Amino acid sequence: MLRMSKMTDYGIVLLTELARAGNETRTARELAAGTGVPLPSVSKVLKGLQGAGLLVSHRGASGGYGLSRPADRIPLTEIISALEGPVSLTECGVQGAHAPSGTCELETVCRVRGHWRVINRTIQDALGRLTLADLCAPVPRLVGLGVPAHPTAPAQNSTPNPATAGGAHS
Repeated sequence: MLRMSKMTDYGIVLLTELARAGNETRTARELAAGTGVPLPSVSKVLKGLQGAGLLVSHRGASGGYGLSRPADRIPLTEIISALEGPVSLTECGVQGAHAPSGTCELETVCRVRGHWRVINRTIQDALGRLTLADLCAPVPRLVGLGVPAHPTAPAQNSTPNPATAGGAHS
């Protein structure tokens, strides 16, 4: 099973809370109270998100944390990468500085390595199309991006089905 860490999940929850706050800042205590995320975890995640350039902190009596840029300009891949590292299903799918050669003992004989790179790129592209603003929107907005409204429902196809086009609605 593919799964993000709890801290990455917390990071997304905290960022959506900040995005909903608009231009207002929130302290770590306020974020913990508003989200139910434990304060020590909030502090740790905020530090990582700030270090990745996703947050700015303001000192003083009215200080706190805020987004470094508008929520619609923060892709989900950037959030996940900031807290998890590069988004990839396999070691050989990680490209760039995070992909040292020799991380897989089958690298020299693997016949599917190129396919894994395509699969990883597809996942990265899909996550890159979703932004923090999308995660703050009601579910129908995500459905418009091809994401099913219900986990077991098929994704909406952008091509209308001629058999149902113009038909009765339930």
